[in-house]
Amino acid sequence: MDFSENASGIPAEELAFPEIIELNVGGQVYITRYLTLTSVPDSLLWKMFSQKSSKDLARDTKGRFFIDRDGFLFRYILDYMRDQQLVLPEHFPEQGRLQREAEFFNLPELVQLLAPKISKQNTLGDDGCQTDQDESSPGANITCNLSSLGAYSSLGAATADSQRSGFITIGCRGSYTLGRDCQTDAKFRRVARIMVCGKTSLAKEVFGETLNESHDPDRQPDRYTSRYYLKFTSLEQAFDRLADAGFHMVACNSTGTCAFAHVQTDDKIWTSYNEYVFYRE
Repeated sequence: MDFSENASGIPAEELAFPEIIELNVGGQVYITRYLTLTSVPDSLLWKMFSQKSSKDLARDTKGRFFIDRDGFLFRYILDYMRDQQLVLPEHFPEQGRLQREAEFFNLPELVQLLAPKISKQNTLGDDGCQTDQDESSPGANITCNLSSLGAYSSLGAATADSQRSGFITIGCRGSYTLGRDCQTDAKFRRVARIMVCGKTSLAKEVFGETLNESHDPDRQPDRYTSRYYLKFTSLEQAFDRLADAGFHMVACNSTGTCAFAHVQTDDKIWTSYNEYVFYRE
């Protein structure tokens, strides 16, 4: 790689980067080629690694080049820079944030690829409606386009409702006690309550009479979703109902804390909160 001539005025030896470069993006480590980082002219990464000295770039404690951005979403930025194509997972929920990252890294073509997906998703609802208020609320004002009304008339309202797409989130808290060095069996405690967040029509379709509404005093009257909890506490039963209704799990996350139950026995109580996101096309 010849760096003997450059327009930046920086000595060639300071512009010379290794062929393989290690990056620390928001705590996530990436290893890629120099040619990949400079594959899109005028992008932020192109300017960093072709117009600046390596001494001017921030580094972490292990000498890796540091970029203070979303480390998870950077994988899609890097994938795009490899072949200038956008390939996202099915039901990708971070398109808005990824577009913001693309704007930061000055990738206008990637921004354009993401923009139609976002506008189509946000402009119309799942059934072609511009608003999706609680269907059970009195006086709910829903404005639909003519094409969606035609679809309803041909398929029938019941069929359209049963096939409506959307997300349902299941949340639950749980705890269990584990003995010293994990040598004793874990003692699980029953889940206190299973919470449901989603559109009213979807939640009632899946869980029916087992659904109780949570009366949150902070909720606004023009709510977009309704939050519920189930009358039963079996998580598997909730999953079975969602599967029977055609929903598939697309994401999940969990957080946990630990505390000593008995100081003398070293028994520990682990408490966790879990969320599971389901989607139906």
